[in-house]
Amino acid sequence: MNWKSFFLGAAVGLAGGYVTKEILAKKTNVSPEKVLVHVKKQFTQNEPISGSWIHMVAEPYEKQQINYQVYKGGISKNKNGTTEQFEFIADAQTGTLLDIRPVTEELG
Repeated sequence: MNWKSFFLGAAVGLAGGYVTKEILAKKTNVSPEKVLVHVKKQFTQNEPISGSWIHMVAEPYEKQQINYQVYKGGISKNKNGTTEQFEFIADAQTGTLLDIRPVTEELG
């Protein structure tokens, strides 16, 4: 066996594996379940939550002229006997919260 060919093949294999890993890491989304767990941890720092949901399919979203793939979801909390509801938007690639909005009920 030619050692030069062996080391060349090993180097090419390692470089190809590294490039493949980097490409997959950039294209892979965090699972919606993990995003929801992260969001729930953020919300439970103040009061316990009473309910939560997340849309399982990432969708396009633009914030400050930057395009994202995001998961949308919601959290309910009980505070002083009343239920507060919030909608959230999280980056599908990183799980980072991009936006949180209180939901207000419109009567009428």
